[in-house]
Amino acid sequence: MIRRGLALSLFALLGACATHPADRVPLPPPPPSGEPANFVGLTDASLRTAFGAPAFVRKDGTIQMWRYKGVACQAFFFLYPTRGALTVQHVETLPHPNNSAADTNCLRSLHAVPQPVS
Repeated sequence: MIRRGLALSLFALLGACATHPADRVPLPPPPPSGEPANFVGLTDASLRTAFGAPAFVRKDGTIQMWRYKGVACQAFFFLYPTRGALTVQHVETLPHPNNSAADTNCLRSLHAVPQPVS
């Protein structure tokens, strides 16, 4: 009986904590939509040919994120399996303009400079 009362009290406290809007941390806004021309659909081999070896690769199952780092910016290419090959499905840069997830000037600067192999 005491256990049941304790359990019910605990659930009530947890429920009360979960319903206070002031306790919620707001999520950051999503990146702006829109992909830079000529990047979506590139295969991993084409991306490596154009930009060299990425400075960093993160693998989450079959999805990969390739990071290229320049002097003034970084680019992130998100590759997903498509018909047996990894292809670019999303591109972001840091920094990026307010109206796009990727800065084309950053991508041009990274494309022009051979990337160091890490």
